[in-house]
This record gives sequence, structure tokens and C-alpha cells, in this order.
Amino acid sequence: MQKFIVNGGTKLKGNVKISGSKNAVLPIAVAAAILGDNISVLHNVPNLTDVKTLSAVLEGLGASITRKNGSLYIEPINRMEFEAPYDLVRQMRASIYVLGPLVAKLGRAKVSFPGGCAIGPRPVDLHIRGLEKLGAQVEVKRGYIYAQAERLIGTEIDLLGQHGPSVGATANVMMAATLADGETVINGAACEPHICDLANFLNAMGANIDGIGTATLKIEGVRQLRGTEHNVISDDIEAGTFMVASAITNGDVYVEGIKPHQVTAVTKKLVASGVQLDWDDNGVRVTTPDKLNAIDVETAPFPGFPTDMQAQFMGLLSLATGTSNITENVHTDRFIHAAELNRMGADIRLEGRKAIISGVSSLSGAPVMASDLRAGAVLVIAGIAAAGETTVSRIYHIDRGYEAIEKKLKALGADIVRVNESV
Repeated sequence: MQKFIVNGGTKLKGNVKISGSKNAVLPIAVAAAILGDNISVLHNVPNLTDVKTLSAVLEGLGASITRKNGSLYIEPINRMEFEAPYDLVRQMRASIYVLGPLVAKLGRAKVSFPGGCAIGPRPVDLHIRGLEKLGAQVEVKRGYIYAQAERLIGTEIDLLGQHGPSVGATANVMMAATLADGETVINGAACEPHICDLANFLNAMGANIDGIGTATLKIEGVRQLRGTEHNVISDDIEAGTFMVASAITNGDVYVEGIKPHQVTAVTKKLVASGVQLDWDDNGVRVTTPDKLNAIDVETAPFPGFPTDMQAQFMGLLSLATGTSNITENVHTDRFIHAAELNRMGADIRLEGRKAIISGVSSLSGAPVMASDLRAGAVLVIAGIAAAGETTVSRIYHIDRGYEAIEKKLKALGADIVRVNESV
């Protein structure tokens, strides 16, 4: 395994270009590999562990995937493989996306329960309920989900869960419904930018999806989908992370390739904390005054504040003047990074779903450990802001969602190196 060694005290300055969205490319690649009848080409694809893992899953199902110059060339499955095995699926939760498309295209699927970050239970009951409403017979046994249907039938489905719309279930059911007989109406659909990107990709393949960007999707099933060419949207979470990295270091960073509507909730909270944002047609310049203001943050489904930015803001608010509160409404057990930030000198107290953050004047370098993707990101950017040396272990979590993060940070002036754990 590898780790990052960060020598802090640097104000980040310069230009950083945001990569393609991990959360968009994963379901889009699934749609291209399973639902399409011929080759699709995806551009602006980030070089991430999750993309490589999903590619292996899809190749195991019979697809052919070639990566060249930041693009994926995907030839859809050419044999009747319908099982996504445990050894691959356990590595990433997004593997569950193959379930609906396999049933829609091949009439059956066997998919292992997915793995991923340790941020609390994220049940797949809405995925299963949606497929059952479409007429599939679904059975769960021995760690696998078995589903089959001669033909899916359009219907009306409610995908609202305990904590709001399910992004994964929306993607899965939407993909399955494109090949169902008749019209499917999804109520309580997720509206995240990457769900919209998936819907637009499916329409380019020949699907008939209406209501994109709203909580109600109407999908008129078609007999077949063709391959197409598509530019994946920029990653809003990576953009938000670099915006926070500039702010926490009192830096001056231009974040290139992001649009305001992708990060509205994040930008509102940054401005409230005292960060200066100057937008143009290509991105945003992020500058910060000497002092940050304490604010309150509550995570919520889009267009609310994203849970995937909660950790980064906890690091930022550790250095704000006054007391801030962060309430996590989307996932349980997603405050593991609080203890690691406290090791660096932060003052964070947990009360159930709420983190109470008393701002401190500075952070100090320390050995810390990434527990999940976004927790790893905050430890890296906190290390850049801290005095002294920070070592961040288990950075394989970070590699799942950030393309060459240390190279981008180095280009902004950070003192960060990737080394083997034995060093």
C-alpha cells in the first residue's frame, strides 16, 4: 500500500483543471456496455481505480473496453454472461448498476452485493423494489441478488427512500426502463447532475426519457439502443474539493471546467464562510480572506448540500472563527474523519448526526488514516494547511475518486509526495 507525505504551510496558487465526473461515467459505461447494440465512445473519462474496476466487471460480462487518450471505447457484451462476481463487485458499490440493465437486455442477472466505502449501510432495497415493480422476479440469497424477467413492463414507481431520493436506484431503474414495454414513471427521482448526464446519454442512444433534472422521469420504452459518442460532465465533487483546498490554505486558485449550477449549494456555503468566488465562462477563481466565518451545514439530496462535500467542509470549518455545526442527513457513520482531524488539532465534538466544530487558529501535522474517499481528501487538504508533516495512509480510498490528486496539488505549490507504506 501507499501513503502521502504532506509538508504543510503552503498557500495554494495557480490553475487546476477538473477531470470528468466519476459518478457520471460509471453508470454511463454500464449503459454503453450492456444496453447498446454497437460501440460507444466516452470522452473526458478520469483515470481512476473505480473506472478500472468497473471496466473489469463489464469485461467479465463480455464487453470489450479500450482506454485511449482519456476516452473509453466500449463494445457491448457479445455473449450471454449475466453474473457479476463477488471478487470484483465487492470492491465498489457502483457495480450494482449492472443489475437493471442485465435484466432488461438479457432477461436475468446475478449480482453480488456491492462493497465500497465504510460510511454506513446503504441498502439496495429501492433497486430491488424498482425492478420488481417493472415485473422482474428478484431473490436474495447467499450474498447475491438474482433477478429475471422475460420482458420488463412499464409502470409507475416511487423511489423516495428514508433520506430522500436514491441516486443509485434512480440510475438503475431508469436504465432498465429504457427497454421495458410501455411507459415508466419514476416519482421521487434523484436530480443530481450526473443522473442528468446519464439520462442525456441514454437519449443519445435512442431512449425516450422526459423530465430530466426533475423529480419525475417519464420513460417510454424502446426495442433497442444504439452506441453513441458522449462527453462526460466535469466532476462537481472534485471541483468542490479544490475550491475548499484553496480556501483552507488562504490560497488563490482558478478551478477550470466547472459550471455554477453544478456546485450551487457548495458555493453558497463558501460565500457564507467568507470565501471570494469570481466566475467566468470557464470556471471560478477562489480566494480567501485571513479569517473564515463559522457557518452551519446540513447535507441533503441535490439540490441540497452534498454529503460528498461534508468532510471537506469539516476541515475548512475547523479553522473558522466561532462554532460551526454540520448535520449529516444522508449517510450514517460518515464522521469517522472527525477523529483524524482532531489528531491534527481540530476541536470537533460529535452528537449523533451532528458535528460541533469549534474553530482553532491552526492545525498541526500528524499521522492520519483515510477511512473513505472523501475523508481521505479532507486529510490531504488539511495537511497542506497544517504546520509540519502529515502522513495520510490508506490512500487507495482517495485514488478511487481523484485523478492524480497529488500531481494537481503539486502544480498548485503543495509539498506532497506519494510513497510506499514501508518508507
